[in-house]
Amino acid sequence: MKKIVLLLLVVFISGCQRSQLEIGLNPKSGSNAAGFALLSEKNSLVKLSVTIRGLDEGTHAIHLHEKADCSSDDGKSTGGHWNPTFESHGAWGSKKGYHKGDIGNFEVAADGIGRIHFETDEWCIGCEDETKNILGKAIIVHQGTDDFVSQPSGAAGARISCAGILK
Repeated sequence: MKKIVLLLLVVFISGCQRSQLEIGLNPKSGSNAAGFALLSEKNSLVKLSVTIRGLDEGTHAIHLHEKADCSSDDGKSTGGHWNPTFESHGAWGSKKGYHKGDIGNFEVAADGIGRIHFETDEWCIGCEDETKNILGKAIIVHQGTDDFVSQPSGAAGARISCAGILK
């Protein structure tokens, strides 16, 4: 009986395991935009929470880009939007299509602080499915607003903050 209870406990705990990452966002393109991102995965749901300071007041875009390489001063070493399913750029969930990296826009108050919370079952952290796995990608915050129309990037302007998604 004890072995069965122990086995059930191990199965339950392994089914509830959570992946978590905390990564720093660093300024790019001469900006002061810095902050952190928290990523967690539980029960096939990935949650992203970003807090960033040093932004201009207004609307800013945030996307996942192809490579976790934030080495260039302008953030362009991250490549384009992460788009493993080869869709058109657009608003997340649009029937017309969207990249898996098209997170969207968020608002920044006069104090220069912006926050975004996002969750999806279309991502995973370190799984085998390359159309879902966000490890090795980058989080990019843009100077401007994503128009959800312009191809392939939404005309969101300079890349002003960057973080590689690495364990």
